[in-house]
Amino acid sequence: MADEPCPELGGLTPIEAADSPALDELARRGRNGLLATVPRGFAPGSEIAHLSLLGYNLPDVFEGRGTLEAASMGIDISPEEMAMRCNLICIAPDGTIKNHSAGHISSDEASELITALNDDLGDGRAEFFPGVSYRHLLKIKHGDKRIICTPPHDVPGHPAEEEMVRAETGEAQETADYINGLILRSQKVLANHPVNLKRMAEGKDPANSIWPWSPGYKPAMKTMGELFGVKDGVVISAVDLIMGIGVYAGLKPIVVDGATGLYDTNYEGKLKAAIDALHDGADFVFLHIEASDEAGHEGDAILKKKTVENLDHRIVRPLLEALKDFDEEVAVALLPDHPTPCNIRTHSSEPVPFVIMRSDVTPDNVNKYSEKAAAQGGYGLLKDDEFIKEFLR
Repeated sequence: MADEPCPELGGLTPIEAADSPALDELARRGRNGLLATVPRGFAPGSEIAHLSLLGYNLPDVFEGRGTLEAASMGIDISPEEMAMRCNLICIAPDGTIKNHSAGHISSDEASELITALNDDLGDGRAEFFPGVSYRHLLKIKHGDKRIICTPPHDVPGHPAEEEMVRAETGEAQETADYINGLILRSQKVLANHPVNLKRMAEGKDPANSIWPWSPGYKPAMKTMGELFGVKDGVVISAVDLIMGIGVYAGLKPIVVDGATGLYDTNYEGKLKAAIDALHDGADFVFLHIEASDEAGHEGDAILKKKTVENLDHRIVRPLLEALKDFDEEVAVALLPDHPTPCNIRTHSSEPVPFVIMRSDVTPDNVNKYSEKAAAQGGYGLLKDDEFIKEFLR
């Protein structure tokens, strides 16, 4: 939810412009700072930022988004397989990438399309697995991960042909050619599929191409229990990637009905799941809300402001009220994973504002939660595993 000043909001960021008294109360009662979640040499993706803020050393553990999402989906990756995130995207008639989400296609529609793709393109080497909305999984046997794959959310408006897969080494050229072939063949399969014909008749964007990216092999990750002593942790999210990180981190995934990853997600259901987990003995709850990120990708500052207000009114305020009835103290931290500025419609690597509220943490002089205010906080700038160690201390 971090951002830059937006003209539509009078030069304020969505956080600054939002009506967010609960976020501000958290900032007043806690200690604030900035966290660098994107290590040098890594692109500012959610997979990088989340692994980083949970205290993982990226060069040791990162193997692409696909492998993490496979864990969430209960899909095993064998030693000879490479996994990739596989978006359903919309390519405009002029050949440019219109959006990375096929107009936020529904999971039911997408499942039909992924099934059709697997029937037509699943040749014993490639296998497609349906996920949530536009986010799906592709496994390729004997793939070489030394390829350059552009995330589709980074290049809206760019010619798709210019952003296709490129090989980093000569040995990887066959893999790049194979994946590009899958992309082109997918466009023929999807062009006249009944799901897309119906979407276009209703004025919606068609899912007219796949876009595989973030390749990797099965990662070797220690759990948060092994690293930090977390004994009974849970993860709550609408996003397979985050659930997959949680699985590898040793956190129990909790699925909430109506959790969409968008502004219309089931905030109340996700908060209830978090509070119930605490009552049931969880010592660590990772509650993830995706809505602000998607609004940033849409370049919609007004909607992004609304998502911050929903977070404030429907998550943070009732959480603070619920904690008053707990018999033991619950520490609370709030932060984005990375900025998604509306003016560029993709992620950036700037440090994010965070606050930690715990009885033994002395509050600083910050009285509002925002990017600028957190920069003046008592923690200063943290990096690597400094945030998670301080939170769990």
